[in-house]
Amino acid sequence: MTQSPTSRWSPWRLHGNGRSVTPGDVVHPDERLSWPRTVGVGVQHVVAMFGATFTVPLITGFPPATTLFFSGLGTLLFLLITGNRLPSYLGSSFAFIAPVLAAKTGGGIGAALGGIVVAGAALALVGVVVQLAGARWIDALMPPVVTGAIVALIGLNLAPVAWDGGGSGTGFKSQPLIAVITLVAILVTTVLFRGFLARLSILLGVVVGWVLAALLGKLDPAAVTTLKEAAWVGLPQFHAPSFGLRAVVLVIPVILVLIAENAGHVKAVAAMTGRNLDRDMGRAFLGDGLATVLAGSGGGSGTTTYAENIGVMAATRVYSTAAYWVAGFAAVLLGLCPKFGALILTVPAGVLGGATTALYGLIAVLGARIWIEGRVDFHDPVNLMTAAVAVIVGAANYTLTAGDLSFNGIALGTAAALVIYHGMRLIARLRGTTPASRRGPEPEL
Repeated sequence: MTQSPTSRWSPWRLHGNGRSVTPGDVVHPDERLSWPRTVGVGVQHVVAMFGATFTVPLITGFPPATTLFFSGLGTLLFLLITGNRLPSYLGSSFAFIAPVLAAKTGGGIGAALGGIVVAGAALALVGVVVQLAGARWIDALMPPVVTGAIVALIGLNLAPVAWDGGGSGTGFKSQPLIAVITLVAILVTTVLFRGFLARLSILLGVVVGWVLAALLGKLDPAAVTTLKEAAWVGLPQFHAPSFGLRAVVLVIPVILVLIAENAGHVKAVAAMTGRNLDRDMGRAFLGDGLATVLAGSGGGSGTTTYAENIGVMAATRVYSTAAYWVAGFAAVLLGLCPKFGALILTVPAGVLGGATTALYGLIAVLGARIWIEGRVDFHDPVNLMTAAVAVIVGAANYTLTAGDLSFNGIALGTAAALVIYHGMRLIARLRGTTPASRRGPEPEL
């Protein structure tokens, strides 16, 4: 197909006639459709990321409008750092939920933001190292059995939050009827609709639950009053971070999940576009890390590359980064609407309980999916013990206190997965006692 040249003011060349994508073809990151069609695809990206991105601040108590604002800014920063070569939206990462809730206890939102900033800086540093040294050491440090265990234990660790708000009495337990209806709506819409509506099942379920709560008079009167008084246009609610060792220790393990998510995103886009994007792996880590630093510095949630938007690209076959610029700017504009943020804060606890029951379960099952796709051999006792111990430590929320520091189940489970895998693998290799030692050498760190 004949491609139009890139103009002097635009980094994207027009794909074909700009109106359609022929069967078997794709719109590459450095291409675009006509601007009206590009705007349409960009809006679809906003819709795809919206349900998950606004759910995180609802659970953690962060200002939703602020989180949306920084997710948009972070996306634009990511596109700049990756040189417009890697299409991605940076939405709120669910990996931050449990450590942020723990960090807020006793330290408030400022301490949690400080932990997010440090985690983002650490991820950015990893990005610099990967860009200079290559990404092979990441695969060796975190094979699928380790990354799958970490992701699974995060979902299981959050289960009590879905039930009763982690002991606060909110969540599913507080409004069981509303929670059940919300969960049923999510399940039904997942299979009732096709395409984008099916991908919005969480959002649609929350809407159904909210309407039911409104009809039953279960909305918080104070939140409704705030909604009525909120302005249509204004700056989001900003918060400054504060830095303490306890919060940093609680949040820093999240970077291992972010590394896995970003690496998976890069590989997925490379597979779908037929281009080798390994050279951009370090830039992806750097971009997400700096976007997380930016968000934590102003009151937003930590970010990550969003799998939801991969679904949009797969459905449209449009991988143009121009669409993500549209999505980023749209999110920033939504963040500048206080009325919108106040509306999100009216979502009652029962609705969140129903939605998070599905969401946290999906996180846990995603860990199993990583094992399956990575073809993890659980006949190997090293793999079996790595997953078994790490998942239980995380699910039971084992806690270790040392002075003023407190290490929760996610931090301890993450450490357990790394130490058990590499420790047992080293001993097994030296002694020749596992099937892995007979299959051949493992990648060296």
